[in-house]
Amino acid sequence: MASSVEVPSYTVARELAVPAGTAALIVVDMQNDFVTAGGALVVPDAQATVPVIAGLLARARAAGTRVFYTQDSHAPGDMEFPIWGQHVLEGTWGWQIVDALAPQPGERVIRKLRYDGFFGTSLDHELRLAGIATVVVCGTVANICVLHTAGSAALRGYRVVVPVEAVSALAPFDLHAAFRQIDFLYKGTLVHADGLRFAA
Repeated sequence: MASSVEVPSYTVARELAVPAGTAALIVVDMQNDFVTAGGALVVPDAQATVPVIAGLLARARAAGTRVFYTQDSHAPGDMEFPIWGQHVLEGTWGWQIVDALAPQPGERVIRKLRYDGFFGTSLDHELRLAGIATVVVCGTVANICVLHTAGSAALRGYRVVVPVEAVSALAPFDLHAAFRQIDFLYKGTLVHADGLRFAA
């Protein structure tokens, strides 16, 4: 039975500067299966976030900010397939990060088996080795891999920043619910993507 609920309000900053040297940009799961027409599990608004994320990448790289990617990675028979169907099989076209956001040499790609970019991966260790205090998290899917990664970062003591136009979801409610959780539960900072700066 369908019902309506109102998502509580949350705050989105107009502008924000993060310190370039102690921040990392984490691009979550921008892979063909989620983003590109013909993918196994395309998120409706993901393609629209590509130029926004490309802009964030350009600004981060120009400022010397470290860039990390998460890459959802599954083998045949994965336990998530009964939930979502088969997707991002390792080594396939659908598993690859979209060409427009391709990692540059020296940028780390963290393969993950579950929603959370920290679960069972080296991400936390690598961030700490790099002296990172702030993580800027963007990508897809808002209430799944983005939220779990942002929440996991917050629980590990990182300052979490999420540029709202650089995140996509399967449904509008999911998007707003994720933003509310990041703002209220994890005390992250939501900001308009065009107002986010990586400052020296």
